[in-house]
Amino acid sequence: MLSYAVKIALTALLVVAVSEIAKRNTLWAAALAALPLTSVLAFVWMWVDGVEMERIASLSTSILWLVIPSLLLFVLLPLLLRAGWSFWSSLGLSCLATALAYGGVVLVLDRLGMAR
Repeated sequence: MLSYAVKIALTALLVVAVSEIAKRNTLWAAALAALPLTSVLAFVWMWVDGVEMERIASLSTSILWLVIPSLLLFVLLPLLLRAGWSFWSSLGLSCLATALAYGGVVLVLDRLGMAR
C-alpha cells in the first residue's frame, strides 16, 4: 500500500509542477511536460514490482508508436484556438481526433501483429 502512495504522490507532484511552472514560463513547463517522465516512472515502477524485462521493452516500443498520433493534439489544439474556437470546443475536438488517431494506430499495430 505504501508503494502505491509513493507512486501517486510522485506522479501528482509532476503534474502540479508542470501547471505551476506554466504560470511563470510556458517554455520551461513545456520542456518538463515533454520529457517522458511518465514513461520513465512507469518503467521504474514495473522494474521495482519485478515485471520481466521483455514486458518493459514491449511497453517502451508501444509508447514509441503511440507518440505519433499524440502529436495531433499539439497540432490541432493551437490551430483551433487561434482560429477563434472556444477553449473547451478546441480541447474536446483535439482530444477526440487524438483518440481516433490512437484507435487507428492500435488497429494497424494489431493487424501487423505488433500489439501485445
